[in-house]
Amino acid sequence: MVPRAAHCISRKQIDEETLKVMYRLHRNGFKAYLVGGGVRDLLLGRRPKDFDVGTDATPNQVKNLFRNCFLVGRRFRLAHVRFGRDKVVEVATFRRKPAVGEMPEDPEDHFRFQENVFGSPCEDAFRRDFTINALFYDINSFSIIDYVGGLEDLAARRLRVIGEPVERFTEDPVRMLRALEFCARLDFSLDAEARQGIYRAAPLIADAAPARIREELMELFRHGVAGAVLRHAAAMGLLEPLLAGYAGDEETFDLLEHLDRRTRGGLPVVEPFALAALSLSRFLRACPPNREAPVTEVVRLAGLVLAPHCGYFSIARAISHQARELLVGIYRLARGRRQRGERRLLGNPMTPHALDLLGCWSEVTGDYRDLVGQWRAALDGKAPVSTPPPDAPAKRRRRPRRRKRNTDKGSPG
Repeated sequence: MVPRAAHCISRKQIDEETLKVMYRLHRNGFKAYLVGGGVRDLLLGRRPKDFDVGTDATPNQVKNLFRNCFLVGRRFRLAHVRFGRDKVVEVATFRRKPAVGEMPEDPEDHFRFQENVFGSPCEDAFRRDFTINALFYDINSFSIIDYVGGLEDLAARRLRVIGEPVERFTEDPVRMLRALEFCARLDFSLDAEARQGIYRAAPLIADAAPARIREELMELFRHGVAGAVLRHAAAMGLLEPLLAGYAGDEETFDLLEHLDRRTRGGLPVVEPFALAALSLSRFLRACPPNREAPVTEVVRLAGLVLAPHCGYFSIARAISHQARELLVGIYRLARGRRQRGERRLLGNPMTPHALDLLGCWSEVTGDYRDLVGQWRAALDGKAPVSTPPPDAPAKRRRRPRRRKRNTDKGSPG
C-alpha cells in the first residue's frame, strides 16, 4: 500500500462523475476503488481514456444506490451509471476464481457463473491479465494498493502476466494480442515468460470470436500501433492464426506504420481504408498496373483479395465495397494519366481516398511518386484533364432502331 504522499495521483485528475460514484459507494459502507488502466495511465503521466470503478457492492446493490444505474451483460454482470447522454461510469464488483468443484446448479449457467463469483479486492487483482492493470486507487485513504507487483513492473517498463502465461492465454487467447498492444502503446518490454507463452499458445488465437478480434484490430489502428503490433505478431507466429491465414510482408508493415504515424498526428483511419491497406501489397501482385486488364477483371481480383478477410470477420457489404473501390481506384491511378475514363475517375468520390492511400504507398516504397504528384495537381485543378490519345478508337454511337411500319392494308370485315 503506497500512501498519498508517495505517489502522483490526485483527485483533480479524476472526472467529477467518477468521483461522485466512488464517494456515494464509500458513504454507504462499500469499498470504492479506481481500477485498471485508469490507475496505470495516471501513474505513467498519461491521460486515461476513461475510468472504471471496483467495489465490493453487488450489481444489484449498486443499482439500488443510483437511480441512473442500468445493469448490463450476462456473462460478466456490470453496473453502468449514466450521466447525461454520453457519460457512463462502469462499476464492477470484485470477483474471484471459483474454487475446485464449485459449480452452479444449472450446468448451462457455467460460463456466467465463472465470471460472476464475487470476492475480495486481492482475489480480484489476481484474476486480471497483467500486473500493470491490477493496481487500485482507494478513494478512502487516497493510497495505491498493489497485490501483484505492478508498481515494480511500471518502474521497469515491463509487461508481465499475472500467473502462468500459457494458462492465462488459454483462458482468453485475446490476451496475447493485448500484450503486444500494450507493449507498443506504452513502449514497454515484454516479459520473457510472457513471450515464451505467446510462442506456445499462438494457435489458440484462432479460437477467439472473430467479432472480438475485429474490434481489437481496429483498436490497434485507433491507437496508432497496428504496424508495430502486427509485425511482432508475425514474428511470433501469431499473425496467421489471428487473421485466418493472412501473412503480411515488409511493405505492408511499413505502410501500416506510416498510417500509424498519421493517426498519432491526428488523422484517424477508418475501417475500409485499413482493410485496403492490409490488402494492397497482395492486390498489386495479383493485378499489376503495368498489365492491361479490363475493369471488370480488376474489380473481380480486388474482390478475391479481400474475400478471405471480409468473409472471416463478417464485414458488412458497404465496408467491403468501399475497400474494393479503393483498390480499383489505386489500379487506375497507377496506370498513369491519359487513360480513357480519366474525367470519370477524377469525379469519383473515392478517388481522393485512393490517391491518399497510393501516396502513402509511394512514401514507403518509392513507387509512383511523380505520378502521385501529377494526379494531385489534376484533382486540385492545377493540371488540365487529359483526353484519350488520338489513336484510341472512337466510341461508336448507337443508332436508334427504326420503328417497323404497319404494311397491312386490309381491315377485318
